[in-house]
Amino acid sequence: MSPDICNVCGLPKDLCVCEEVAKEQQQIVIKVNKRRYGKEVTIIKGINSSEINLEELAKFLKSKLACGGTVKNGIIELQGNHINRVKNILVKKGFNPDRIRV
Repeated sequence: MSPDICNVCGLPKDLCVCEEVAKEQQQIVIKVNKRRYGKEVTIIKGINSSEINLEELAKFLKSKLACGGTVKNGIIELQGNHINRVKNILVKKGFNPDRIRV
């Protein structure tokens, strides 16, 4: 296929809706873990990395929350307790609020 055609839906890249459909179907879990020295880390898991670019999503979340973070084994880790703000940002980004569990 042509590089400007989506492999999944067959539409041109600028009209492709695959990622939007994938956002509606994700079952996301957001929780906070304590690390050593009492540091808190917000964990976001359940996002399918084959349908949504986790690196790009993590970069967006880190810039919005003004924190550090990483992507490890399909899980986004953000430094600090951002549990309520992450859900609001994900809903604004297009994820289904009924499928986000806090």
